[in-house]
Amino acid sequence: MSLTTKYQALIAEAKSAGIDDLQIAEIDGVLQIRGTAPSADVKNKLWDIYNQIDPNFLSSDVVMNVDVSTAVAGSKVRVITNNSNLNIRKGPGTDQPIIGKAAKDEIINLISRANDQWWLVRTEDGEEGYCYAQYLEPVE
Repeated sequence: MSLTTKYQALIAEAKSAGIDDLQIAEIDGVLQIRGTAPSADVKNKLWDIYNQIDPNFLSSDVVMNVDVSTAVAGSKVRVITNNSNLNIRKGPGTDQPIIGKAAKDEIINLISRANDQWWLVRTEDGEEGYCYAQYLEPVE
């Protein structure tokens, strides 16, 4: 089965969701999905569909490099780790690759609360990904 067949529902959602500059390609046995989602809800829905097809994201045959449009207004949150930096991950889960870090007490942008455990954030440098919500607190 080809990857485009396996992930047909994911591709269909990406196409219908209004993702800017959508690029879908199968390269060396990995499906690459790239573009800019109009909202965090769209990005979260893609992750939900991916999780339904490949529970726990174990097959490692998809790379989703989908950011959320910077036009999305978000609130601010503070990193409240004890001593260390907070990992920013590609997707919502500890099995997802770490793509950046946020320093203790750093203020970052909250884009969306993907669920009770994982929040989608963006640093001032434009790094975007998911952080464990337990280490974030809203800033007034």
